[in-house]
Amino acid sequence: MHPVYSYIKENLQSCYSLDEASALAKWILADAFHFSVTELYTGKDINFRQKDKDRLEDILTRLKRYEPLQYVLGECAFCGLMFRVTPDVLIPRPETAELVDWIVADHAGKDVSVLDVGTGSGCIAVALGHRLERASVTAWDVSGAALQVARGNASRNGVDVNFQQVDVLQAEVPELHVDVLVSNPPYVTGKERAEMERNVLDWEPETALFVPDDDPLLFYRAIAEHGLRLLKKGGCIYFEINRAFGRETENLLERLGYCQVELRKDSYGNDRMVKAERI
Repeated sequence: MHPVYSYIKENLQSCYSLDEASALAKWILADAFHFSVTELYTGKDINFRQKDKDRLEDILTRLKRYEPLQYVLGECAFCGLMFRVTPDVLIPRPETAELVDWIVADHAGKDVSVLDVGTGSGCIAVALGHRLERASVTAWDVSGAALQVARGNASRNGVDVNFQQVDVLQAEVPELHVDVLVSNPPYVTGKERAEMERNVLDWEPETALFVPDDDPLLFYRAIAEHGLRLLKKGGCIYFEINRAFGRETENLLERLGYCQVELRKDSYGNDRMVKAERI
């Protein structure tokens, strides 16, 4: 292995496990310094300039404060696209990509209108706009800072998305009629904080993560109620959900009058996605 890899791994082991430090070292060298696999594993001598050394020390300092590497690097991959990420938005997760895959499988090749509620970095909206060639996509978020990041990501990936600042917890939202309503809303309860890693708790935006312990379906209820007006007849609502509330989310949608409610697990075997149809 390249000696810089060993240096990074050893430097990070005071804060991360051996496996985590090793993975971070490979990620840093590949993404920040563009090492090829050959350069990484053969230890081929590469001229590491002073500015590279300075950048590496800055990266390591930030990682030892448990700042996520995605924020340190300023970007991450999602659904084959690159997205800018800042502490104003959540870092896109692989589970969310599975939700995008489900929607694409259902609507590929169709003329389809999509609304993404709580868009954050814009990852869902931009990925769907990229993969569904005949889609028109609108995306809402309550955060102006998040929308600024999302607009940049749409432009970066050459996808046309209509972004609007909207608070879905308000009674009135813009008039819209869509075929697909999708959301990955806040769903982490306060009591789950103790199980979370510092790199999430200390850095990712709380307003995009947490809901009250006494009302964990707060956003699902509000969005699904709006969906009864926003969705066309036969249109579908898709949610990413808290794995602890799969059945409760299904029940909520059924009580509101949605049909064909389907709960799916993610690749880790957790209840993670729900789809339902507006009658």
